[in-house]
Amino acid sequence: MTFYDRQDELGALDTGHSSPGHAFYVVYGRRRVGKTALLKEFCADRPHLYYLAAQEAEERQREKFVEQIADGFDDRVPRIDHWDEAFEYLGEKLKTDDRIVVIDEFPYLVAENDSLPSYLQAFVDEHLQHTDSMLVLCGSSVSTMESEVLGHESPLYGRRTGQIDLHPFSFQQARDVIAYDIADAIRSYAVTGGTPMYLTLFDYEQSLAENIQTQILSPTALLYNEPEFLLQTELRNPARYLSILEAVAVGHTTPNEISGATGIDSGPLSKYLQTLRQLRLLNREVPITASGQKSKRSHYRVDDEFLRFWFRYVEPNRSSIEEAPAMVFEGTIEPDLPTHVSTTFEDVCTEAVWELIRRGEFDSYSAVGRWWYGEEEIDIVGLAPADDRLLLAECKWTNEPVSHGLVDDLRSKANSVRWGPSHRSERFALFSRSGFVDGLAKDLDDNWSLFDLTDIEHIFNNV
Repeated sequence: MTFYDRQDELGALDTGHSSPGHAFYVVYGRRRVGKTALLKEFCADRPHLYYLAAQEAEERQREKFVEQIADGFDDRVPRIDHWDEAFEYLGEKLKTDDRIVVIDEFPYLVAENDSLPSYLQAFVDEHLQHTDSMLVLCGSSVSTMESEVLGHESPLYGRRTGQIDLHPFSFQQARDVIAYDIADAIRSYAVTGGTPMYLTLFDYEQSLAENIQTQILSPTALLYNEPEFLLQTELRNPARYLSILEAVAVGHTTPNEISGATGIDSGPLSKYLQTLRQLRLLNREVPITASGQKSKRSHYRVDDEFLRFWFRYVEPNRSSIEEAPAMVFEGTIEPDLPTHVSTTFEDVCTEAVWELIRRGEFDSYSAVGRWWYGEEEIDIVGLAPADDRLLLAECKWTNEPVSHGLVDDLRSKANSVRWGPSHRSERFALFSRSGFVDGLAKDLDDNWSLFDLTDIEHIFNNV
């Protein structure tokens, strides 16, 4: 399988490895995000030991770990009965032969023996730091990695020399994989999101409709049951979490709405929401002008495009998909897909705004995000407190070109955004799938910027 992007992460690992002395890196992130692929790419041409932990009894985990060390150093497998002896054995080998040592899915080891971080602390202090070797701990359980490896209470706290919190691809990164034109690339990203495995499952010589039907709606396809698999590997009883994700995906975004849709009382619901946030399956948003912790105007959204698609269209229609998947696509998904894609388009345009800021084509803004108050919403608002400057932008994924009506509407809503002094300066931008009516650009002053799909393609291509 082709390895895409991750040049920044590979560069960080390479810097850590090539720097004098030992290195201890922590790599973590949600399942399917490409952690193992990243580490295998990094290790490919370097001497290394790679151990993938499994959900097995502690004794068998330790046996496999020692067997991996012995095999890597062409040694006979010794009799080892404790983890401290296993790391002592590894330390002896590293005295004369520097290696990259990767322990993947480290949380599985901790689940069987919560003293592993202490054993590793001793290994780092007594052995690793006297070598030029590199230790990499990798894990998909973000909460375990943050508490047992990175947390203040962990024995390993302060010992790492670097860390990589691996996220799904942005649209710009995913664009290297999605071999469609810009419009279909945005539609496709709204279905797969930036998870590398999902992106590479699609055959871009086929239409998006064909990919959805063969890779998602087929009961034999890997993605058909993927969200259930993800939750079952993380949670003992995923039923309520599944119902919460479905509720949010179909538009119940406030805690009260989620409670009403799922029948879960507000007390238990808050714990479920927190768990889903820790798993990076759900994201809590507040208006960009609000205080994140204190605001009572929070909305939740499924924090992955594929999961949002799946819970919106697949989970509610499982019975029909089993009988007639083509009818589900043609009758339910295809007519509603533009509504689903419109949310993704807002994210793509936000990404474009940040890119324009980085390139100096937009003034600098310290924060960019959505804004809402009551019934009023603005897709993108940028804040520049030091300069009392405000950016306001709308994104339209419609079949009709944007006209003067949207300009007037955005100007009106700008007055409702309570931020900054009365003399603040305001900049405006419009993003449109179908372009703009003739003459609109000429009727606007230099405070306005207009972007169609061709412009967006150029932004991400850095043309």
